[in-house]
Formats: sequence, structure tokens, C-alpha cells
Amino acid sequence: MAKKVKMKTHRGAAKRLKRTGTGKIRRYKAYKGHLTGKKSAKRVRNLRKPAIVSKGDQKRIDSLIP
Repeated sequence: MAKKVKMKTHRGAAKRLKRTGTGKIRRYKAYKGHLTGKKSAKRVRNLRKPAIVSKGDQKRIDSLIP
């Protein structure tokens, strides 16, 4: 009987996304990489906080991260 092949973790996704204790997926916000001088301090500060991936995206991402 042939062995079932395991899915490999998508390494690009693994570096960008983490799973929370309850199983949701945490992501980091976009638009903070550069040109932060013209953005308000409040806006840049809020971009630091992680966000939870939306329900529709979580279904797609579940197969990429164990």
C-alpha cells in the first residue's frame, strides 16, 4: 500500500502569517514598509498592530499553514 504524501508548509506564508491560540490566523498590515514620513504618527502606530485574517481568506490560507 502506498504511503499518503503530506502537504508541505508554504514557506512564504509561514514567514508572514502565524496562528493564534484559538486557531485564527494573524497577519501584519500593509503600507508601513516605507514613505512613513508623510503618514501621520497615529496611522503608522496603528499599522504596527497585527490583524486577524478575514473569514474568506482564512479558508484559502488554512491549506498553506498547518
